[in-house]
Amino acid sequence: MNQPTLALCIPAYNAAKHLPRLLDSAASQTIPFDEIIVCDDASKDNTATIAASLGAKVLANSVNRGCSVSKNHALAAATADWVHFHDADDILLPGFTAEAAVWMAMNDAPEVVIMAYEYRNFETWHLYGVSSIDDAAIAADPIRYSIEVKLPNFGIYQRTALSNIGGFDCDPDVLYNEDVAFHTKLALHGFRFRASNKITSINFLHSQSMSQNNQAKCLKAQFAVMRKVATVAGQKYPREIATKFWAVATGLAAHEEWTTADAALAAAAKLCTGVPSGNSPSFDFLCRLIGPRLAFRARERVIRKFKPHLR
Repeated sequence: MNQPTLALCIPAYNAAKHLPRLLDSAASQTIPFDEIIVCDDASKDNTATIAASLGAKVLANSVNRGCSVSKNHALAAATADWVHFHDADDILLPGFTAEAAVWMAMNDAPEVVIMAYEYRNFETWHLYGVSSIDDAAIAADPIRYSIEVKLPNFGIYQRTALSNIGGFDCDPDVLYNEDVAFHTKLALHGFRFRASNKITSINFLHSQSMSQNNQAKCLKAQFAVMRKVATVAGQKYPREIATKFWAVATGLAAHEEWTTADAALAAAAKLCTGVPSGNSPSFDFLCRLIGPRLAFRARERVIRKFKPHLR
């Protein structure tokens, strides 16, 4: 029986300075990737030239469309049995493909395998920690797990199954939360998930990353994702989704983005009455006394007056 094949798909925008390191890490695998595809998202630098010079198949978007569109273009161009998506500024460790091969060769392999990774500082390589994905929990209930835990794209995915559901969600409203949009979509479509505990990638955290520089947009995207999830699974997972809505409202309150914060609280109330656990007793009491909408505003005023360093 032939070994299943694996494609490395890389969305890239102005990534010329990062691609050599990533593609070098791909070339250092003990088992070679069967395909390496770079989708250049209308970069202003020589991303496409660098990718081609290093042996990748290069696709080019005529205008900048975002990482989800680029990933879908790479997915459509791939012919391998499985695909792995990797950001241009992260890297693979030498055992990635060997670990992937074990899972891909399994009888009745799941459609999704999330691979373990390290968190490191991009500039200093300081190790912040390692991922902790509960294999038993994610296998037992992928929907609940993908709602409660932000799963990154350090995974391998059966290409045909992924293509059949249209790949990544390209809705602009979820752009800044595309990892969660992606994995909740797969879970809601009935994909089976497993998790490997072997560390095979490095996820670099940037002080000037898209998420760090666009925190309010990220929170609004989280609201958009959970609103979609609630439409499909709200009756089965009301408390889990409501808790996420409350977390979104908490973050948006810190940015005084009250319109979306209020919408998140209203969405939570439709799913589940009461205040989620984890808040202080005084805030719980305030929510019950004057309602969450006013309680959030009152708490924010207190923080800004007495603890302005938190804002």
